[in-house]
Parts: sequence; structure tokens; C-alpha cells
Amino acid sequence: MSKIGEGIKATARIGKKITSVKQFDALLFAAVLAVTAIGYYSLYLVRQTYSGTYGLTDDNMNRQLAAIAIGVAAALFLSSVDYRYYQIPSYAGYIVSVFILFLTALFGAGGVTTGNRNWITIFGQNFQPSELTKITFIVVSASFFERISQKRAVKLDYIKLIFYAALPVALIVLQRDTGTALVFVFVFFLMVFVSGIKYRYIFIGLGAMIIALPIVWNNFLRDIQKMRIMVFLNPELDKTNIGYQPNLARSAIRAGGLIGNAVDSPSQARYALVPERHSDFIFTVLAERAGFVGSVLVIALYMFILLRCFYIASKAQDRYGEFMVAGFAAMIMIHFVENVGMCIGLMPITGIPLPFFSYGGTAMITNYVAVGVILSVSVTRDAPGVKYIGGAAI
Repeated sequence: MSKIGEGIKATARIGKKITSVKQFDALLFAAVLAVTAIGYYSLYLVRQTYSGTYGLTDDNMNRQLAAIAIGVAAALFLSSVDYRYYQIPSYAGYIVSVFILFLTALFGAGGVTTGNRNWITIFGQNFQPSELTKITFIVVSASFFERISQKRAVKLDYIKLIFYAALPVALIVLQRDTGTALVFVFVFFLMVFVSGIKYRYIFIGLGAMIIALPIVWNNFLRDIQKMRIMVFLNPELDKTNIGYQPNLARSAIRAGGLIGNAVDSPSQARYALVPERHSDFIFTVLAERAGFVGSVLVIALYMFILLRCFYIASKAQDRYGEFMVAGFAAMIMIHFVENVGMCIGLMPITGIPLPFFSYGGTAMITNYVAVGVILSVSVTRDAPGVKYIGGAAI
């Protein structure tokens, strides 16, 4: 009888593994890999056609490829671990990431023209701490939103949530990286919306933000940021300075036409005319090479990724997983909308990269870590008899 019992247990374990494999969202992962491949090809075009100012070297391309490999490996590993085990360690990760953000605000480096201090060098490697902080920010916030949604939160939990959310935003503002700070704000408010909070509180929050706009404009935005917003509202205001870059970006996109230009044709995006075309304006390279048809296909891939993420959130086993996936989906969405929007003139320039596309190892790894957690929620969503190990927001 004991042997029969052991056989039944072994069969159950095998059955559970098979179920997990079936639940792995291969469609989502394949779409992410496809976008990454197209992005790397766009960087390859930049590398092959021009290597001067704002160019890429072979070392840059190898670094990007290494970041992709690390990201893919991290995503696959994280997808194999039950996402509920991330809850308690996330607080330690949050403390470390916020501490590094503080050091970056004091000693970091960044853009010469923009005055940002959002990069720091550790062990000889440059990385952007705010990217990795997005992960701990979302995971920690999800713990509090889970408690709030289940009516288990006390008043102190609300105070902690606001503090934990506001602290990294304040440090990033001190780094003069307003675009990234707005990403955190957008992610937080989408998680608030998903939590089912009463609409009057949302309207109160929006009203407070509107009232705070003059204070932010007069005390926190630099002249170059104000000018970018003014040029966005009136493109004719400054065509030769602040408006020069977005005008060139739109011109390069128009040059792509319906089906794009040949690799060896005269290029505006791939040569020196469009600054930061390997990072902030990488979409212009794709649009000029692949044209309207190719651009629409890539946008469709991003839309599929987002829809798949929100589907996984709706099928999550608990609210904690739902909030995490919603937060990561919001992170990808705001980057995608803002980056493509600023390239085509529908959004002001903020310097936000295109996920899985733009050059940058820190952002690439961060996005794949987010995908790994989303896949973990997908794998676990229908697993029976698994107890929630967390429940205590620190």
C-alpha cells in the first residue's frame, strides 16, 4: 500500500508540473522576444550606418546583447518561482534600492545639457538605480494594496503606503529626472484604480494634482523642461533649438512612407540628424526603415503584450498577484505610450526609453524581470491548494 501511495503522490507531482508548463504564457514571452529582436535590429542599423556622435560601437552592441541574455535568463528563473515568495524579501530590496537612489541624488552623473543625476557607477559598471527601484516599488506597493482591498488594512498601513510611494519619487525628482518620476506616479495611480477605491478619492487626488501644478511649474521644473512643454503645445515656438529634435524625429518618420526605406538609402534617423536615436528616439529608426506598415506591426505587438498582461492580472489567484501584474503592465504601458508619443509629436519629450527596444542594459534587465514576475503569476494562477504566505505589510 505504501508503494501505491508513493506512486499516487509522484503522479500528482508530475501532473502539477505538466499543468504549470501549460500555464506558462508562451505567447506573451514570444511577443516580448519578438519586440526585443526588432529593437536590436534597429540598433544594428544605427551601428552599421553611422558611428560618430550618438553612434554605437561594437562594445555597445555586445553589452546590449549581454543585457538581453541576462534579462531572458532572469525572466525564465523568476517565472519558475512562486511569486508569493517575493513579498517579504521585497522590503529589503526596497530599502537597498532607495538607499542607492539617495546616493545617486548626491553623487550621480547624467546628461550634460539636461542636468540629470540619474546614473551611478558601482564596481566599474554604470547603471540607473531608478530602473531597478521600479521593481521593488511595485512589489511592495502590491502588498499594501492587497491588504487594503481585503479590508485588512489599518490607518498606519495607509500612511506607510503613501510614504513608501512618495520616497523614491522625491529622490528621483532630486536627481532632476522628472520623466521617470512621472512613471512612478502613473504606476501608483493605476494600482489605486485597480484596487477599487471610491471614485471620489480619485477625483480628490486629481484635484490636488491640478492645484499643485503651479507649484511644480515654478519650483521644480527647470527652464529646459518648461520649454519642452511649451514647444509641445506650440511647435512653431522654437524650431531651431528645443523644437529641433522632435521636428527631425517626425521628419524621419514621414520619410519612411508606407513600407520604409532600403538599408542603404539616405537616412535621417540612422545618421546624425536625429539625436539620441539609439535610445529615446529609437522608434524613428524603425519607422524610417520599416515604414508605416512595420511601425503598426510593432505597435500591435506592444498592444498584445499589454492586453496579455491585463488578462493575466484578471486571472491572478489573489489580489497580490493582480496588483503586481497591473503595476508592471502600467510601467510598460507608460513607457511605450510616452516614447512613441514624443516621437510622433503627441507627447512632450521626457527622455523615457522604449521597453525592450532602446539601448540601455539596466532598463532591459528591469523590463525582463517584470516579465518574469508576470509569467510567475500566470503559471501560478490556477494552482490548487497553495496558501498565500504573506499577508503582513511591513
